[in-house]
Amino acid sequence: MHKDKIKIRAERDERLRRRIRRKIQGTADRPRVFVFKSNRYIYTQAVNDETGSVIASASTLEKDLRAALKNTKNLAGCEKLGEVLAQRLKARNIDKVVFDRGVYPYHGRVKAVAEAMRKGGLAF
Repeated sequence: MHKDKIKIRAERDERLRRRIRRKIQGTADRPRVFVFKSNRYIYTQAVNDETGSVIASASTLEKDLRAALKNTKNLAGCEKLGEVLAQRLKARNIDKVVFDRGVYPYHGRVKAVAEAMRKGGLAF
């Protein structure tokens, strides 16, 4: 029974990813920023889909973020993560991005990351 539920969820997630990726595409001028949430950490990457290269990345797994935050899974940790990624992209002279929320609803921690990136000066 559990394998069936896991398989059903994985198929659903893959279907959602394909549908979203048909609509959005990252370029060198406007990379795609996607979010991945695990049970412990949150990872973000800015990707140029034309070349398949990662332009910048940040996660709550990094030592400096873990040292600055008491808990990396809450909204405060996500806001700090969004600020860090915005700074790294600004250092590479990137002002506009395409936000890819993946299979996660635009709510809670994903929304906190996106709003912190907007406060950091990125437009999407």
